[in-house]
Amino acid sequence: MLARKSIIPEEYVLARIAAENLRKPRIRDRPRKARFIAKNGACNLAHKNIREQGRFLQDIFTTLVDLKWRHTLVIFTMSFLCSWLLFAMMWWLVAFAHGDMDPSTESPANSTKWTPCVTCVRSFTSAFLFSIEVQVTIGFGGRMMTEECPLAITVLILQNIVGLIINAVMLGCIFMKTAQAHRRAETLIFSRQAVIAVRNGKLCFMFRVGDLRKSMIISASVRIQVVRKTTTPEGEVIPIHQVDIPVDNPIESNNIFLVAPLIICHVIDKRSPLYDISASDLALQDLELIVILEGVVETTGITTQARTSYVAEEILWGHRFVPIVTEEEGVYAVDYSKFGNTVKVAAPRCSARELDEKPSILIQTLQKSELSHQNSLRKRNSMRRNNSIRRSNSMRRTNSSLVVPKVQFITPEGSQSASET
Repeated sequence: MLARKSIIPEEYVLARIAAENLRKPRIRDRPRKARFIAKNGACNLAHKNIREQGRFLQDIFTTLVDLKWRHTLVIFTMSFLCSWLLFAMMWWLVAFAHGDMDPSTESPANSTKWTPCVTCVRSFTSAFLFSIEVQVTIGFGGRMMTEECPLAITVLILQNIVGLIINAVMLGCIFMKTAQAHRRAETLIFSRQAVIAVRNGKLCFMFRVGDLRKSMIISASVRIQVVRKTTTPEGEVIPIHQVDIPVDNPIESNNIFLVAPLIICHVIDKRSPLYDISASDLALQDLELIVILEGVVETTGITTQARTSYVAEEILWGHRFVPIVTEEEGVYAVDYSKFGNTVKVAAPRCSARELDEKPSILIQTLQKSELSHQNSLRKRNSMRRNNSIRRSNSMRRTNSSLVVPKVQFITPEGSQSASET
């Protein structure tokens, strides 16, 4: 705009833009790999080109439960409506075949001789209403069946059986959809980020898990898997290679008592896929750590599973989770506002292999952190001392400014007398 108005020459503007472009570092971000498991536990997987679609109809109940709610409600409504219409057509045919639709049968002369199969069924609408009354067992008293037609009795039995089957299947499907196990997993939470820090002299991968409900998860267990793309010595490429990694749990049964949020720890040792990864190599790694929490819901007895994953960008090196469980008036209180908060701690930037080969690295790191901590304390104390000195000097200045100066008065005789006011 300035170059157009001739305020700044155009040559200068072009030279400045070129200089700014040269100063900016041209770093191309590495394309991010798609997650295998989302943070909410959903599997990022799409099934394509499935030819044997009939296998889903063989397990129709599971297919109905897996459908979305709008599809389930449409099938629920259409199943009842189609059954009512089907049997309404059958009742209408029974009445038509017996001659109940003939107006001559309603004459007073034939009233003592003629008996209809179903009373008050004169059209398809009345047959439809009678079908609803039979299947839903709503008897209003206007339409009823007689013993005149054995075929009508057979249709009545058939409709009752079909209606009970539809009720059992559809109501069971609705109940299973409302009581699915993954609904309970919504209140099982994981920390947004994981950390790598030193615990008991070892580098450890840690994350926090908690349960928001008071009803517990019985026999809860945690599993960790590393998913990465690998290539075998034969040249075979495995896009999703899963490797189990052990969880450090002092309990032999490997079950956790999830009454309060816990920090799950994985010791990075020779068995761990993270053994050769350092802090600088972590950002370049194309891996994903999947966490699976399984247990039995205490109230319903249904097995539930909660999942999440951590990629390299979500792992903080040299951090530790802050404590969130405190004792207040004889009760252990959990502050979930600090659930994912971390603090920076001293941790070697090398890999676990290098730390095992050179244990002095850990000692040097701890000594450096101790020295830096002492220096920060000294700086803090010196700043406090300087601030106190400044405050005392400022107070002295204010006090000196409040002192009233001496004033000399000159008498008419010319003599001077000093007095203070």
